[in-house]
Amino acid sequence: MKIKGILFVLLGAASYGVLATIVKLSYHQGYDVSEVTFAQFSVGFVVLWLLTLLTKKPVANQDNKLSNRSQIYKLVFAGTSLGFTGLFYYSAVQTIDVSICIVLLMQSVWMGVLLEAILEKKFPNTLKIIAVIIVLIGTFFATGAINNFSTLDPRGLIWGILGAFSYTVTLYTANRVGLGLSNAFRSAWMMTGAWIVVTIFALLKLQGDFQWSVFWPWGVYLALFGTIIPPIFLNKGFPLTGIGVGSILVSLEIPVSVVMAVWLLQEEVDLYQIAGIVLILLGILVLNLRRINR
Repeated sequence: MKIKGILFVLLGAASYGVLATIVKLSYHQGYDVSEVTFAQFSVGFVVLWLLTLLTKKPVANQDNKLSNRSQIYKLVFAGTSLGFTGLFYYSAVQTIDVSICIVLLMQSVWMGVLLEAILEKKFPNTLKIIAVIIVLIGTFFATGAINNFSTLDPRGLIWGILGAFSYTVTLYTANRVGLGLSNAFRSAWMMTGAWIVVTIFALLKLQGDFQWSVFWPWGVYLALFGTIIPPIFLNKGFPLTGIGVGSILVSLEIPVSVVMAVWLLQEEVDLYQIAGIVLILLGILVLNLRRINR
């Protein structure tokens, strides 16, 4: 059963890994951030709700309907950070290389440690501190800071860091909000919050005619690899692997994203960047060492 869980997590992580490259390819076809995000989250919104309604198991605990309603409101609010993650991350992809964008997104590793320390008032243990230091050193190398940092578009760096922060909030709330509801129901309500955010952004940013052709194939591809496959496989895999092993396996997203960028976008990745990516993966491993045997 654990091997099955490992495969589920790896498939979910690999799915996330191809996402940024698909976004970049859609930009090459003339679409913009507002069109791409609206298409992805609209398709994801519809599909996740259809899957949820078909399961007919919306609530895990029916004892307190008022409490469940409160959890739904919290899930919708928490889902807004998922929408902002898409907007910020895809804006970064528009201005800097995908291989650097994924490195910036992985700053959520140390941001998560910091957010947990602030909100739960717990000073991080030695392993977490070591992991954060390793990730920061890896980031220095992986972003090309040694050779070409001055050539990076500062807008992309800012969007990337904002995306990482928003992603951190998403991960933090996803594991703490709406636990009385089924996984499918939680995912659907969080997607509702995300869809509201990207819809408002699309309405505010839209200039001229909306290119409805973005829905096929780009909207379908992005929804499939970004909002449908990952939650299904990760929700199935994590209970079988455990949080520690699962968190390490999900970091496969980084090398997959880099390989896709090199293969399909012909982006160049030097040895310093590869070394930085390896260090970031090592940092994630160190961060989850204590969880592996739980």
